[in-house]
Amino acid sequence: MLSVTDHDTTSAAASAAEACAQAGIEFIPGIEVTAVVDGADVHILGYFIDPASPTLEVFLAEQRRRRVDRVRQMIARLAELGIRLDADAVLSPSRGDASRAAGRPWIARALVNAGVVANTRDAFDKYLKRGQPAFVSRVGPMPAEVFSEIHRAQGIASLAHPGLLGRDDLIPSFVAAGLDAIEAHHSKHTAEDTERYLDIARTRDLAVSGGSDYHGEPSHDVVGIGGVSLPRELLQPLRDRCATRRATASGASTSA
Repeated sequence: MLSVTDHDTTSAAASAAEACAQAGIEFIPGIEVTAVVDGADVHILGYFIDPASPTLEVFLAEQRRRRVDRVRQMIARLAELGIRLDADAVLSPSRGDASRAAGRPWIARALVNAGVVANTRDAFDKYLKRGQPAFVSRVGPMPAEVFSEIHRAQGIASLAHPGLLGRDDLIPSFVAAGLDAIEAHHSKHTAEDTERYLDIARTRDLAVSGGSDYHGEPSHDVVGIGGVSLPRELLQPLRDRCATRRATASGASTSA
């Protein structure tokens, strides 16, 4: 089984589904959306979504617009440091293709191409990550809004790599707002992290998700695609949670 959870776009869903069908792999449509809490990014995964959901697409289009604005602001910060990049050139992959989601990796690659840094990891460490001189905080929705949008697209919402977020104190409020699952299995989680989040899932009645978080960026990726995955026995509880969510939504719609 395979799911592609690109940030703020489902544009890869059709081609990924076709490739999976040819290879005999089950494809699960997915998405990753960044919410903001207290100035911190909270990554939320959506699984079993309808990639063609019109309400989701409107929401994602606004997310992508905010991404473009943030890229321009960060390039302006770099210019103040004497590092001049052509913002239009950096954003050119999205020209004529509104489904492409711009982001910091585009700036990082431009810095590599300009000879400013040796690789994209250096770009983040020296300029682009939180606390570095070109970093610009994200503007985005609260987690509850993201959960709602994923549910409207017939999917379920999972908290991505909570060990990297480091805000376990927020999980109860996320559950109350509609969180369905938690990503216990992740390439940057330690064994202790995984056990902690499996225990939280049991305690909070959450399903469990997992993945390699593969980006195709050697300086980013810890393992190759599928290097960390979801144990097969945990897939059915994810399906069951999705079925329950859809049945609840259908009942609410009928009663309304």
